Amino acid sequence: MKYKISLYLQTFLYLLAGINHFLNTNFYIKLIPSYLPFPKNLVYISGIAEILLALFLLSTKFRIWAIWLIMAMLIAFLPIHIQMIIDAYNNKNEVLLWITIIRLPLQFVLIYWIYSLRQRESLN
Repeated sequence: MKYKISLYLQTFLYLLAGINHFLNTNFYIKLIPSYLPFPKNLVYISGIAEILLALFLLSTKFRIWAIWLIMAMLIAFLPIHIQMIIDAYNNKNEVLLWITIIRLPLQFVLIYWIYSLRQRESLN
């Protein structure tokens, strides 16, 4: 039961996050580090990836792949969160700095959370 709740909650959250990339594109564009090209395209690609991976979580055939790819995606997003800390520090925005510092470890919580689904899948 706990597994199903976790599975459906993560599916919902990644689906919602993916859709949000299209509803609030400009918000996400501002988060893309300046050294990455085509920020708008990257926002759309990551939104599509989150939506597809959320849907793949619902498929027993593709779930294990979705879990590994979500883990990879969350790891790939780490530089963005680090850049957010640097930008907040450079802009002397103490409130945003603390929010971004607290947000970074949350990425590791999300990685562990999706990994916990992987542990259950390996038992099936």
